[in-house]
Amino acid sequence: MPASWASSITGIATNMQIARVVGTVVATQKHRTFEGGKLLLVQPLTLDDQPRGATLLAVDSVGAGVHEKVLIVLEGRAAGEALGRKGAPVDAAVIGIIDRVDTESSGS
Repeated sequence: MPASWASSITGIATNMQIARVVGTVVATQKHRTFEGGKLLLVQPLTLDDQPRGATLLAVDSVGAGVHEKVLIVLEGRAAGEALGRKGAPVDAAVIGIIDRVDTESSGS
């Protein structure tokens, strides 16, 4: 199983990744389930903070800001449920702000 996969509390495999917030998106007209929601541009990262893959649009559920390292969940159903918006048309959601990442290779 790839390192980016983790089990959710329901036991379903969920694609979770570390990313950095690189921008915000303002949309005056959006789907009703996103009213009051904040949209962020996030760049997935490797464990050594290098950009990995394409920048993604994610719905923020934790009040993250630009330059913060965050935990994102991918896949529509899991992302919508993480936001408390079942059935919302969402592919990525910010579900945590990361304070620190410790790995065996980091010497911690």
